[in-house]
Amino acid sequence: MTLTDRPGPSGQRTDVDAAFRGSATYRSLGEQQLSPAEERFEKGRRTVGLFLAPLVTIVFALLPLGMENQQQLLAAILLGVIVLWITEPVPIPIGGLIGVGAIVVLGVVPADEAVAPFGSTTVFTFIGAFILAAAMLKHGVARRFAMAILSLKWVGGSTARVVIAFGLITALLSAFVSNTATVAMLLPTALGILTVIAKLLQDKGLVKPDFDPLRLRVGVALMLMLAYGASVGGLLTPVGTPPNLIGRGLIEEATGERIGFLQWMLMALPICALMFVALAAVLLLLNRPEIRRIEGVHEYVQAERAQLGPVSRAEKNTLVAFGITVALWIFPGIIALTAGTESALYETISGRINEGIVAVLGASLLFLLPTDWKQREFTLRWSDAATIDWGTVLLFGTGIIFGSLLADTGLAETIGNASADTLGLTSTFAITIFAVILAIIISETTSNTASAAVVVPIIIPVAVAAGINPFVPALAATFAASFGFMLPVSTPQNAIVYGSGVVPITKMIRSGISFDVLGALLIVVLLPVMVGLVLEV
Repeated sequence: MTLTDRPGPSGQRTDVDAAFRGSATYRSLGEQQLSPAEERFEKGRRTVGLFLAPLVTIVFALLPLGMENQQQLLAAILLGVIVLWITEPVPIPIGGLIGVGAIVVLGVVPADEAVAPFGSTTVFTFIGAFILAAAMLKHGVARRFAMAILSLKWVGGSTARVVIAFGLITALLSAFVSNTATVAMLLPTALGILTVIAKLLQDKGLVKPDFDPLRLRVGVALMLMLAYGASVGGLLTPVGTPPNLIGRGLIEEATGERIGFLQWMLMALPICALMFVALAAVLLLLNRPEIRRIEGVHEYVQAERAQLGPVSRAEKNTLVAFGITVALWIFPGIIALTAGTESALYETISGRINEGIVAVLGASLLFLLPTDWKQREFTLRWSDAATIDWGTVLLFGTGIIFGSLLADTGLAETIGNASADTLGLTSTFAITIFAVILAIIISETTSNTASAAVVVPIIIPVAVAAGINPFVPALAATFAASFGFMLPVSTPQNAIVYGSGVVPITKMIRSGISFDVLGALLIVVLLPVMVGLVLEV
């Protein structure tokens, strides 16, 4: 990308398509269009972080807390890294790498042990999904999908309805397909929709000629709806997200109570529905779209669709690779519905058709399907793949490392047990609140799967020691483990939409903490009621 492709000095017309193709998770102040007040805030935030991060790390490491040295050093480093992630004095992926380096240098764990979790299949899901998205953007497939959605009159005329409709599609898909896979497959369409809206705003003179399309509030709302909507939808079924299966298994083992597929759905449906309403309200209020109604959008979309012409060979190849990838992502879920999650067939299929491996194999097809065999030209060149946001891959890889160490060093269990002892929890309601808060806090700095695996085993003995049935608190922890909306490392879907470059870290934190609070309240209030109605525990 050349300098003239980026949003430039006043009077220079922004190339919207180029801006989205070249988007990145971290941009220096000179690469953004900021008002004087925004620039002062950004400079102050980043300067404070440069000094606050090492200070927080050193002070916490020296406090006489009575913790094991390994756990205290890990907690100190993690706190410092979180400060770096929030304040951005260095690019966010670099903040994570600094933390990993500190873990080894300060002797928390050896180097090989520290970087081993970086080989997680989730990292390969990112790589494959980003390459597929690059092909869909390059060849216009994402734009066709976007036009198809926007051509629906009841959707296309309102920015709020566009955001809500897209969220509903995401939530329904993620109930049966991996949340990560759902977001990966829909991200190009979301970017296509945002590109159309940005161009429409530009053509109608509703933004400055040199506006920055990566800083539109409607873009933040759309991208966060994609990420958060998948998390909400994933709660709807036992197979919607790995924490559900982990929590259900641990609860059955501890209480002897098994939650059937239909029972889970009946219990979760009202909670998920209210969560989605709360999500839409939070995102549209905190990230109010620049314009409520886009007049003439139907005519505009029809004209744009006419200009796209017939589907090209490159588009067909991209659709083939994308279709095969999605089919293989969905296949284990179909087996789970028909044969059950404990069947030998499901265990074999889910083990071999891993979503990370499927993603990289699907992406590889783009380099095998030709567009011009005589010239040996294929659907994608490596130069196209090399431009994906490797920063997000690094960022989530470091997040997995910290999450793994939280469990391996026993720091997560120490935090949970110490909190339970200090708070003196003696009732179901109190333990449920504690379970939800702890699960959300843990899931902010590690994967949802790790959060469920760590928190649910802590909550069950806490409840038993208090003479309380652990079913409701453990189930609440299972649900809350799918939260963690504040940081890109909290969930793979957060990291994917952050990788679009459309969502500033400050906007993710503000929207995420608001939804964390509302979601926690809904779980604490509604889950015991639904358990009583559906399961009679």
